Amino acid sequence: MKKIFLLLILSISIFHPAHLQAQGPLKPPANEARIKWYTFEDAIRLNKKNPKKMVVDMYTEWCGWCKRMDAETFTNPTIVKYMNSHFYCVKFDAERKDTLVVDGVKYVNPNPKSNRSTHQYAELLLRHQLSYPSYVFLNEHQQSVTVVPGYHQAKEFEVILSWFGEDAYLTKKFDEY
Repeated sequence: MKKIFLLLILSISIFHPAHLQAQGPLKPPANEARIKWYTFEDAIRLNKKNPKKMVVDMYTEWCGWCKRMDAETFTNPTIVKYMNSHFYCVKFDAERKDTLVVDGVKYVNPNPKSNRSTHQYAELLLRHQLSYPSYVFLNEHQQSVTVVPGYHQAKEFEVILSWFGEDAYLTKKFDEY
């Protein structure tokens, strides 16, 4: 009986689907194309010289869905190519601790020593709807056009990117696109 039980446990551990899955987030090979992420400050400077739309990836360090978006969607070659060619792509930690100056206005994290304290500029960009991950789309004039919350697979995110990147948002509702 013990042999049958041991054999059963062994066969389950060998043939169980979890055994075949990757252990942790996938990382692209070093030679694979990646999204060129900018700080918000750098994107603003670049935008003044060469106006371009921005997509702001609003994330937190503790957000599992943010990490999944990084590992899966943001490594997709189609997404990488589209984002790099159409946008200044910004990674913005919604709980960053430093001061950010935008158009002469200072934004801070009101409780920088506290865990999960949201930066004022993150609250502004997210329209006080704190959800991570979220993607803030800004036009060439740094004006917020829309906020798209949640994790999205590459195929779905590609449609969102093109709706904004091709200026379809100016003439069509997303549902119509």
